[in-house]
Amino acid sequence: MRFRDRDAPVTREGLIFRTYGYDHPEDACFCDLEYAPETVYRTDFPRAVRNGGSTKHYKFFFDGGLRFVKGRYPQYQLFNDALREPMVGVKSGQLARVVRPEKVLQELVNGEQDPLEAAVGEVVSTICDASALRIDDFGVFGSLAHGFYDPRYSDIDLIVYGMRELRELRATLEELYGEGAMRNEFDGWTADGTPHHWNFKHYAKEDYIRHQRRKLIYAVHDSNALGRTVKVEFEPVRKWEEIESEYASTERIEKLGRVEATVEVLSDEESGFMPSIYPVSLKRMSRDVNRRDFRRVVSFVEEFRLQIEAGETALVRGDLERVETREGQFHQIVLTYGPEYFDQFLRLAE
Repeated sequence: MRFRDRDAPVTREGLIFRTYGYDHPEDACFCDLEYAPETVYRTDFPRAVRNGGSTKHYKFFFDGGLRFVKGRYPQYQLFNDALREPMVGVKSGQLARVVRPEKVLQELVNGEQDPLEAAVGEVVSTICDASALRIDDFGVFGSLAHGFYDPRYSDIDLIVYGMRELRELRATLEELYGEGAMRNEFDGWTADGTPHHWNFKHYAKEDYIRHQRRKLIYAVHDSNALGRTVKVEFEPVRKWEEIESEYASTERIEKLGRVEATVEVLSDEESGFMPSIYPVSLKRMSRDVNRRDFRRVVSFVEEFRLQIEAGETALVRGDLERVETREGQFHQIVLTYGPEYFDQFLRLAE
């Protein structure tokens, strides 16, 4: 069984995972726990509840799913040979089913629709009518994919599949924003507004808003079907033929500690995906490393997707790693989930 980013493995207990990226062992995947049913987990955190379906579910945030798995369901971990440590993951034999976002969307638009499902059709039709994109280029994730959304409140979470398709989508959204057919969610945002609680230590809210606005993938749609405004997020995912797994060819990854660096981004072709990969040229770093051996910045943090464009200079704070492969070795900086999540950043240099 193959997995790709945003596929949703579901265990027999009803735990809903989110496949993370594309580098996985055979017939298994590394993932993050995204939702759990109330039969096994409850929390008082108001943003976590998902009660639109027959069973109430709760969403995990940041490293909450990681901690829950380690404490309650350690069997849902896989040993990462390169890192030499266990990570959250599942084997195909442990699963009740796998939710594939592209298949859910097809079922949603072709079946009987409630107002939120009809709003999904409005959004996809608006995009396709204004571009060369087709419905086959999209999928749906989040509470919509699992049937526990509430049409009165839920947002729309869509996937766009493919590198070319992502470029086409962003260009189309920019045109639609200019025409007023849809709006950029971050237009008009200020540091005094939401999110009111800001936890990043070295990444200002003003920088966050500026970066999010230019990504274009966060939209607002005035839905006739819903009779309200709904937020729409477009998550980029690779097509199957674009996936080249590095798992088998990576022999060891050695963690060398937290660093800060200034880099020039050489390409942004893979910056929209998870992980976001930025090939870079190193300008300076807080510790000594051979510049010719330093290859890239890799981010598993959603805030830093599509963050920097080719030719721009960026500041980055994350973990330095030495990667040994069958072809040789190189260094990279990685930003990821864990206890120091809010200590990281990737942003434009002033």
